[in-house]
Amino acid sequence: MKWMLPVAAALAPVLTGCSVYREATSSRLPAGANWQTIATDSDRSRIRNWRKTWDAALPLAQKADGGAIARDPLLFDPDRALGDAMPPAGAYRCRMFKLGENGTATRDFAAFPAFDCRIADEGEVKSLNKLGGTQRPTGLIFADSNARAIFLGTMVLGDETSPLRYGLDSKRDMVGYIERIAPKRWRLVLPRPRFESILDVVELVPAP
Repeated sequence: MKWMLPVAAALAPVLTGCSVYREATSSRLPAGANWQTIATDSDRSRIRNWRKTWDAALPLAQKADGGAIARDPLLFDPDRALGDAMPPAGAYRCRMFKLGENGTATRDFAAFPAFDCRIADEGEVKSLNKLGGTQRPTGLIFADSNARAIFLGTMVLGDETSPLRYGLDSKRDMVGYIERIAPKRWRLVLPRPRFESILDVVELVPAP
């Protein structure tokens, strides 16, 4: 039986040194849990096939806007991965890029304005949350290797005040990996998201 990962209030403000997230999940996330034992079969497949996804999405994005891709070679290099992949807790400025049309998307490359997000310590794992907006990814970051961390979460929509538990709705489930691509610069790569694109790349830099 898979652990159903509650991600409600994953990046809620810290209350007396203990986040709402930890209070809600301390009895449900077993000590030493790793992402492989929690992830659904579908999400493990998405991570396993990350290279195929890049190979499908990147040429489409380059054809659509080769200048944008060329101006940021670190962000869009599939093999760029430095050590210390786990980003530290704190406030971040994040930017979303969608590569490859799929579903409701109308372009093979789309760049969106920067938004606020936050990473918080949750004991053995960290949590990541987009602050504000009508689509708000929220979830946990698990250590995987020195060069890669794994994100498991769900999508919060509209005026919803709390997310679904991971694993309850495959259309809301999110999986991706985090890599450090430069000093104080990380990216979250989401292979085969459920809507709009073939590959999502989210830049994460500490907020000034």
